[in-house]
Amino acid sequence: MLTPIDEKYLRLAIDVAQKARNHGNHPFGSVLVDAAGNLLLEAENTVVTERDITGHAETNLARIAWHQYDPEFLSTCTLYTSTEPCPMCAGAIYWSNIGRVVFALSSATFYNERGESTKESKLALSSGEVFARGSHKVQLVGPALEDEASVVHEGFWD
Repeated sequence: MLTPIDEKYLRLAIDVAQKARNHGNHPFGSVLVDAAGNLLLEAENTVVTERDITGHAETNLARIAWHQYDPEFLSTCTLYTSTEPCPMCAGAIYWSNIGRVVFALSSATFYNERGESTKESKLALSSGEVFARGSHKVQLVGPALEDEASVVHEGFWD
């Protein structure tokens, strides 16, 4: 169940995804919030503009967070993201020690909406599966607000 704070920051992550799209990148966005509900960081996808295949929003955010905060603090933080983290991003989140992830659009819905033509670019491993293999727990919440999160992808992948 989502709290009003969860909804607020999921919507902000979706707004960040729109900014990424407006900047010429893939439409994904993430934000980091501390245990008191304060916004700490936000990150866009930068795959296209930085020509970096690892420039996913969640990976960018985890990298910035790791430079700015210690692992104990990050374990109390929540990462909100517009779309369920891919396996690479889930790994980055796990290794950064961020303790909670809330996502809007599920990867299953994302791929279903994109159609059969993109199946070859899919790595079918959920973030929940990645987190389940770790020695420390990452709480995962989602999907939530999928209809709202889908809007930023409309027409992008055609």
